[in-house]
Amino acid sequence: MTSTLSIQTGEATATGPKPENQDSHGVAIPSNHLLESKGVAFAIADGVSSSKAGKAASEACINGFLTDYFSTPDSWTVKTSAQKVLGAMNSWLYGKSFQDIGGSCGGESTYLTTFSGVVLKSNTAHIFHAGDSRVYLLRGGNLEQLTKDHRYFVSKDENYLTRAFGIELHLDIDYRKFDLDINDVLILTTDGVHDFLDDKSIKNLFLDCLSQENANCNIAAQRLVDAALESNATDNVTCLAVKIVDLPDPDSEEFYEKLTRLPFPPDLAAGNIIDGYKILREIHSSKRSQCYIALDTDTNEQVVIKTPSVNYVDDALYIKNFLQEEWIGKRVSSPHVLNIHEHTRDRTFLYQITEYFDCQTLRAWMNDNPKPNLSDVRSIVDQISKGLRAFHRLEMIHRDLKPENIIIDKYGIVKILDFGSVKVAGDQDLSTPLLANDLVGTADYTAPEYITGASGNQRSDQFSLAVITYEMLTGQLPFNKPLSQYGNSKRRYISFQEINIDVPIWIESAIKHALNANPEKRYEEITELVYDLAHINQSYMSKEFKPLLERNPAKFWKIISLLLLASNITFLYLLLQ
Repeated sequence: MTSTLSIQTGEATATGPKPENQDSHGVAIPSNHLLESKGVAFAIADGVSSSKAGKAASEACINGFLTDYFSTPDSWTVKTSAQKVLGAMNSWLYGKSFQDIGGSCGGESTYLTTFSGVVLKSNTAHIFHAGDSRVYLLRGGNLEQLTKDHRYFVSKDENYLTRAFGIELHLDIDYRKFDLDINDVLILTTDGVHDFLDDKSIKNLFLDCLSQENANCNIAAQRLVDAALESNATDNVTCLAVKIVDLPDPDSEEFYEKLTRLPFPPDLAAGNIIDGYKILREIHSSKRSQCYIALDTDTNEQVVIKTPSVNYVDDALYIKNFLQEEWIGKRVSSPHVLNIHEHTRDRTFLYQITEYFDCQTLRAWMNDNPKPNLSDVRSIVDQISKGLRAFHRLEMIHRDLKPENIIIDKYGIVKILDFGSVKVAGDQDLSTPLLANDLVGTADYTAPEYITGASGNQRSDQFSLAVITYEMLTGQLPFNKPLSQYGNSKRRYISFQEINIDVPIWIESAIKHALNANPEKRYEEITELVYDLAHINQSYMSKEFKPLLERNPAKFWKIISLLLLASNITFLYLLLQ
């Protein structure tokens, strides 16, 4: 194994007896960082011969997929990236057909094609399929068909496609993934091949061809196409073959060496210059990192430099998270997320450069404002939610939202910071020797599902935001004890009525909804929480009023005791008169 994915490709196509070759195919192998972040993509498509623009449809599908897939955000999973691109392509083809038939839903669709595409990322293959083209896996002498033909047979001689690109506005695309082995061969064919050669013939031809000296996938693909033509194929004939030559090796020593190419910087003091940045003063120091205000000597712009702590110089997982924090910060674009700058000069040490933001943490703001206005709280929550949505749009989960990781300036502008615990969906497709613990964040603000080992989702960040909202309004946390790995049966929600009776019940109900222990019972979108904090939700108002005895038994009995004491004193006084 090596540190990168390596493949051998082969392709062959023939028009056959048809007047035009409506098959299309292609392979895209990026040569830069995209090879690691997005992988390799290849696909085959067969324009439906009964449609008027089958060739244009198949070409558009292949070209669009192999181009647009690599333009999707690096943080997206392969599945999300490909399905977004293919969904848009299907809508475009459907729209073209709609235009061609004069804006009427009647008539024949003109842009129809089958599609079978594969993305190889790290050690995993991802397959996307609609129609009756096929993807086979040849492994260890066995041939397996990985896709299902979306074809309905009326009789032996009559059949039609039940699924293809351009038929309907919404298309259900089959998806599956599997782990790769070295020497695996993925064989993609159009029906001009597999309708005239059975699986045994395809397997034997490839095994025989690849076993010969100097044989390669190009030769095997051409022989398969020739064999289909010799078998009297009546359609276009296309074969695309990809052999796995080498796979990325999740070797810990090599991985660690890659992470530590840049050394940790020494302790910095005012006046020190590092790569053109003059240190002005230290503004934060902890066992995990240090932050300094610095001056860019080229632009005279004030920035913040964050350096890793030497306590973790041998901790590969810490270094990976530190680098990932920079990677994330450069991709999340929002006025409510701290901006991490690109490096314009070569670095001699490992550090991050962020925008300078004259501010205080939300924790300090809460200490200064123990009884804030509802309007201020709503504004802060709204801005935090906008920052979180910027993460969520890129399939990222913050996972460590707390007052210490939120900053606010004197004008009330709020920004989220600290991306070291952010979960990136695209990382699921990578093979790595480092296993991160999913129990992240701070116990007081962490969603309960993390305790069960779940990786969390957007509703987990919603839970953390609800805790912060509760704390801003009441000055304390919403539960009587922090989250624990050893059982939470005695963990109890503390009603607003026990703390702050001035907050409307419908606001508490909204916060309590977002604090549900079951993520499926929280709001579907974080914007719903923001809306319900500013608008009365009638469903909360219509709930049956609970007497004080049910809402706050302790307070009820205290009042009863005081009343009894007062009555006893009054009775005793009257007796003594």
